[in-house]
Amino acid sequence: MLGEGSQGPSFWSLQNASSPECLLPSEKRRHANPRGNQPLNLNHYATKKSVAESMLDVALFMSNATRLKVVLEQGPSLEYYTTLITLISISLILQVVIGILLVVIARLNLNEVANQWRLNQLNNAATTLVFITVVINIFITAFGAHKTGSMAARTSSNPV
Repeated sequence: MLGEGSQGPSFWSLQNASSPECLLPSEKRRHANPRGNQPLNLNHYATKKSVAESMLDVALFMSNATRLKVVLEQGPSLEYYTTLITLISISLILQVVIGILLVVIARLNLNEVANQWRLNQLNNAATTLVFITVVINIFITAFGAHKTGSMAARTSSNPV
């Protein structure tokens, strides 16, 4: 049994072993930064963020292309045909511009001080365009373009 004067750890030191105040200097460094002594590379972080945004942009682009196809298939007899064609077209154009901005942002090095102001401006522009695109897509959803086909015809004529 370990007493108060023994060499083993006391109950108090075991309870607080994970708190930074009780760690040795070498343990504090490992505790503070799980990657060791390497600092966070902001350029890699920004690039990963841009790639993730680009993937979401591609998904929305595919969704809007499908909506455009549905509207075109339904033809001018659709109640909001012109409105939907216009909104979807604007959204698709904005998404292409956003995609180009994100590629430019991902290619520039954030660690270079000379690029930081430009990257900030490009990021602000991309964020603004994404917001506008989201608002436009809310209106596209509100005006609705629903696919009509054999399944839709069956459910409307023969409800279960």
